[in-house]
This record gives sequence, structure tokens and C-alpha cells, in this order.
Amino acid sequence: MASSATAHTAVRRPLDTARPLDVLRCDIGGPEPLTRVVSDHLRRLGATVRDGAPECITLGGGGFAPLTARTAWGAAGSGIEDEATAQAVTGVMAVHGRRHGAPRGLAVDYLATATGVLTVQGLLAGLVGHARGGPPARVRTTTADRAGLLTVSQYLAAAGADEPEAVEPAPGGPPFTSADGVLFELETLDPGAWAAFWRALEAPADAIRAGWRPFQFRYATACAPFPAELHEVTRRHSWARIRQAAAVSGAEVCRLRTLAERAGEDGGADPWSLRTLGPGRPATAAADTADRPLAGLTVLEAGRRIQAPLAAHLLGLLGARVIRIEPPGGDPLRGMPPACDGISARWLALNRGKEAVEIDIKAPGDRRRLRELVAEADVFLHNWAPGKAAELELDAEHLTTVNPSLVYAYAGGWADRIDDAPMGTDFMVQARTGVGEAVHPAGEPSAPSLMTLLDVLGGLHGTEAVLAGLLLRERTGHGVRVDSSLLGAADTLLAPDLSRAAAGVDPRRPAGFRHPLRTSDGWIAPSDTSAPAAVAYDVTGLCTEDALDRLRGHGLTVTAVTTDLSALHHDPRLSGQIGRDAHGAPAVPDPWSLA
Repeated sequence: MASSATAHTAVRRPLDTARPLDVLRCDIGGPEPLTRVVSDHLRRLGATVRDGAPECITLGGGGFAPLTARTAWGAAGSGIEDEATAQAVTGVMAVHGRRHGAPRGLAVDYLATATGVLTVQGLLAGLVGHARGGPPARVRTTTADRAGLLTVSQYLAAAGADEPEAVEPAPGGPPFTSADGVLFELETLDPGAWAAFWRALEAPADAIRAGWRPFQFRYATACAPFPAELHEVTRRHSWARIRQAAAVSGAEVCRLRTLAERAGEDGGADPWSLRTLGPGRPATAAADTADRPLAGLTVLEAGRRIQAPLAAHLLGLLGARVIRIEPPGGDPLRGMPPACDGISARWLALNRGKEAVEIDIKAPGDRRRLRELVAEADVFLHNWAPGKAAELELDAEHLTTVNPSLVYAYAGGWADRIDDAPMGTDFMVQARTGVGEAVHPAGEPSAPSLMTLLDVLGGLHGTEAVLAGLLLRERTGHGVRVDSSLLGAADTLLAPDLSRAAAGVDPRRPAGFRHPLRTSDGWIAPSDTSAPAAVAYDVTGLCTEDALDRLRGHGLTVTAVTTDLSALHHDPRLSGQIGRDAHGAPAVPDPWSLA
């Protein structure tokens, strides 16, 4: 076998390519729902892909030793056998169902999609480590239950905090409905704009005041128990009048689009873009990446909320040193309740283990400090508002003059692909792309999930894009700009639904799809294949354990639904142990495991 240094030389030879996996070959095997995204994304990144291989995924060629990966729903014997049971066990049904007051399954294959993106991340990370002089990576296993824990990690952290939520979770939330029947989403980050919007519609002052706090915290709690008067107010006004109120107040509104509408405008664009820049510095010495493939790399993250911080968090789990750029006084979200040891539990879920530097990016002196940090970094990642980086001369064109080898990563909302796009936040992108229709089965009104589906999936795409950029840098010797977006995440999630809609087939799942069954003391969820038979049994008078025994006795696959996220710490069905960090906050296991 070649030494690490020899392997490094073999794969680091500069190539003229725009795709990091050009000339690599991949055989795809494993459960089709879990490998759909793997196959699609590896093709888009340049690999020659052959589906139908037995059991595992093998990727190699182009000077790389074969790298193998496996995907699975959960641990053997766990009862996690498909999307429905994975959502039930990991708490996804509980979080998505908060707005309804009872657990509900997402009618899209959210965890299968997340598992696929995480699997691609593991493969790319292994190639990056090998290209940097490390040994060929070992088998990496990505399971849907670990993906599920990652997607609910902020809610899980809050459930294990030292204090209660700032807003008690209760049913309710958008969308709102106009007098002419238009369903719409509302967004603003400014309490003044919130109040001005509702005053323009002549809403009661008490309802305006009472509605702001649940609206503000809906990203954290996955529910928004607004005063009923606010819904009544919008039903008295036309859509045109509501749009006018938004325009004068500074708030933004977005009509909920259908999957058919999105299918009509979807051009099949990649979920991220990669562009090589100028030649970088000479190759660095071989790195010791035996334990973590990104060991020795530095990531600067100027992120807010979820998308970019999650992307950087995953890069840190893969071994990178992550330095957060925070405003003077620190990230205000550190104080967002509930807290563990005085620090926001949700903030810790995304930012534990990172270093922090306080920089005022509006001050010329501090921007010079930031450029000095960039000069020694490998990745600069941000999700600032569109145009802000260029305005501050912190865009790719300026920062790569400081560091020609930089991977410059932007995690945005719309990727400049939607005309007249509203604010690029999770719920607005859900509304605009048809996700609000897709997450509910037929017979139910469209409504964006109040679980932050796209912020999380967008963060996963951001990590995937950075890893692709790092590999492209290693293979070409050039700096790279990568862009990912919430829109790209939505398109990845909706690909099967959009295909059905484009073919003229009803894209929605049948009525009642992934609705769990009530027992006397909880809920149980059948697998998707067992659900048609399971609904014939009345288990409302049985305790959960007896209901499971009864349905399993008839040959059906069924599992208990997690309704208390704090109980996940001791759930034997999970393939990884939930731990506690130094502050006592719950910490989910890494989404990849090395054999």
C-alpha cells in the first residue's frame, strides 16, 4: 500500500475540472429511499454512478483508494424500518405535530433525505482526508435515526434544559387566510413591523401585543399559539389589501404555492454551486487525518440562527477547528431561553466546541482583523443577507485576494433563482416552494411545518457544499466559491413530489398518511407498508404496550411514538447514545460512525 505522502501526491495533482468527483466511479447499494439522494448528488458532483449494487456504497478512482459507506434506517432489532417509524422514534412526529396538539408524521421523506445528504458528506470528507495525506477512510455508516436526532437536536436540547421554554408550547400557528381564500405566510424579524402590519389591518391592540412573542419564538418551539383575533382579522381583508399592509409596514407576506406551481418553474438546478477561482497556494504537507478527516483545517463561520451554524458544527464534528465571528458583546442568541448552566441550550446544540472572536464587521479596523483571520483559514462560511458581503468588501472576490486558497461558502435563501423572492427564511421558503403542501397528506390544508425543516436541511447542504469545495480545491489547486441555499434544500426534499406533479399525477400522499394511532396512554405508528392494515384496529382502549403486541401479533410493523423528547436519552431503540456536554445540555451522537 502506498504511504500517506505518496497517496497525497497521487490525488493532489492539479486537474482541470469544475466538478470534484470527475473520473470517480460509484456503485450504489442499500435501501432505495436512503440512497436516492446519494445517487443524485454524486452524479451532480461528477461521479459515474451505477445503482443496484449489493448492500453498500463504494466510491473510488482518480487516484483514490475505494471508500465504502453504508446506510440503514436504524440498529438491527430496533423496529426502525422505514421513514414513518424513524420519524416516530426520533421525535420528529412529536415536534411537527405541536401545532396540531398531537404527533403527526411529515408526509415527505425528510429523514431519508437528510440521511442521504449526510452519507454524501461522509464520502466527501473521506476523500478530502485521503487527498490531504490521510489513509483511505474506513467504512462509514449513516443511519436515519441519527439523522433524526440531529434534525431535532435543538428541540431535544431545550427539553433537557434547566428551565422551561420562554413560550409554553401550545397548538396553533400560520398560515393565515385572506377574505378571498388565499393562504399566506407572514415574516418579519422586527416587532415594529409586526405591529405596523396588524395596525394597518385594524387588529385589536391586545391581540397584536399577545401575538408577537409566540410569533417570535415559533422557530424555537415549532408552534405559535396566536390570539384567534389575528386569524379573524385576515379573513376580513382581501389578499390585495393584505399585501398593501405588508408593503407599508415592512413585513413580508408570501402566498402558499402548490407543488404543481413549483414543478412548472423548476429547472432541475443543482442544490449548490461550485466555482473555481484563482490558483491557490502550493499544497500543504500531508496531514494526520486518521481520526477526523478535516483535522488541521480552520473554518471561520459568520453565521446566525440555524443554517450556517449547523453547517459549521458538522465540519467541526469532522475535525475542523471552527472559529465563530460574533458581534461585540457576543451572539445574542447565547441568552435565548431555556438555558443550561446559563447558556442557551439551543445555542449549544449548534455551537458547542467552537471558538469565538468578537468582531464588528461594520468597523474598518475590525474588518482588517477579519481579513487577517481569513488569511490563515481554509473556509469562510456565512449566511448574511444578500449583498451585505459585497457592501463590506468581504465577498469572495475580495477575500480570495487575501487567501487565494480559500473555500468561500455562502449559505443563503434563494440562490438568486426566484424572481421577486420574499425574505429567505425557512417558513417563507416552505411557503413559496410547495413544501407547505407536501408535508401534509391529501384532504388537509397546506401549511408550512413549524419544525425548521429547511434551516436544518439547508445546513446539511451547506456542509456538503463546503466538503465538495475542499475536495475540488485539493484536486485543482484553486480556491473555490460554493453557494448553497434553502431553495436547494427544498428542491432536494421535494424531488419525488415535483416529479409526480410534473407528470400530472397528484403529488400528495393519501388522506391520513403517517397519522399515528391513539392508545390509552400514548401513540403508536405503523410503518408505511403496515399502515393500511393497522388503521382497521381500534387500539384506543389499549395501553401502548398492549397495542404494539396486538398489531405485531398480526404481522404488522409498528413502534411507539416518542412524545417526550427528554425520554430519548434512555430509548433503547436508538443506535447512538445521547450524552451531555460540559454545560449539561443534551448532545446527540455524531451522524456518521466509522467501522
